[in-house]
Amino acid sequence: MLNSITLPSPAKLNLFLHVNGRLANGYHELQTLFQFIDYSDEMSFAVRDDGNVCLNTPIDGVANNDNLIVKAARLLQQKTGCQKGIDIELVKRLPMGGGIGGGSSNAATTLMACNLLWALNLSIEALAKIGLELGADVPIFIHGKATFAEGVGEKFTDMEPPECTYLVIHPGVHVGTVDVFTHQDLPRDTPKLAPTDLDMTKVGNDCQQIVCDTHPQVEKALNWLVEYAPSRMTGTGSCVFAAFDSASHAHQALLRLPSSMTGFVCKGCNISPLHQAIKCIK
Repeated sequence: MLNSITLPSPAKLNLFLHVNGRLANGYHELQTLFQFIDYSDEMSFAVRDDGNVCLNTPIDGVANNDNLIVKAARLLQQKTGCQKGIDIELVKRLPMGGGIGGGSSNAATTLMACNLLWALNLSIEALAKIGLELGADVPIFIHGKATFAEGVGEKFTDMEPPECTYLVIHPGVHVGTVDVFTHQDLPRDTPKLAPTDLDMTKVGNDCQQIVCDTHPQVEKALNWLVEYAPSRMTGTGSCVFAAFDSASHAHQALLRLPSSMTGFVCKGCNISPLHQAIKCIK
C-alpha cells in the first residue's frame, strides 16, 4: 500500500469571467473558462496512524486550523469516518490573492492525495462534492479538465482551448475575493452564453475594472503587458496574463518586467498536471 506521495498543486487561469446575476443567498452566478497551467505548488503527503492532520510547513499569516489544506483533510475524515492521519509539507510558489487558485488547488490536491493514501476509493464526483464545501473553485481542480463553468462554479462543460504559452504577472498586491464580489459597482447582469457560442474575442473579465479602480498596481501591470500581447486579469486578481506565440518571446518580455512585479512563463494544460501525476502513479 502507498504510504507517501508528492504531487503538484497547479494554478489555473480564468480565460474569461462573466457575472450573470446574484442569487438570494448572496452567491453570484458566473460563467468562466478555466484552464490549468504547468506552474504549481508542490505538496508531499505521508500517512499517520494517529489520526492527526499535521501541516509541517505553515504559511505566514495563516493559522493552520484556518488553512484550506488542513480543513480539506479533516473534512474528508469527517465525511468518511477515516481514522488515519496525514503529514503534509508544502512548497509554496503560487502567490496568494492572485486569482490563480492557489488555496483551492492546495485543498483539491489534499483531497485527491488523502483519497489515494487512505484507500478511500471515492469517485471524482464524490470528492468534488466534498470540495465544494471548501470553496467554489475546489471542484474544478478535482475535475481536472479545462472547463466552461457556470452557476456558482459547479456546472461543467469540458472544453479544449488552445494550450498557449502564457506570461503571468503578479503586481505585488493581494486582492480579496469577497471585496470584489461585494463591491457596489461590480457588473452583475452580463447576458449568459452557451458554450457553443463562445467567442474569445468578445468576452472579458467583469471584475477587472473594479480591481483596477481599487488596486492601481493591477492596472499598471495590465498596461505594461498589453505592450507585448493582449492582457487580461484572471479571476478576481491580482494576477494578469497574456498569450504569446512562443516561449522565447514570453521569456524576453519577462526579462523586461519592472522590479515592482514578479512573473513566470507557463503553458496552458487542458488536463491538470495533478491528474497527469496521479495517473502515472496508478
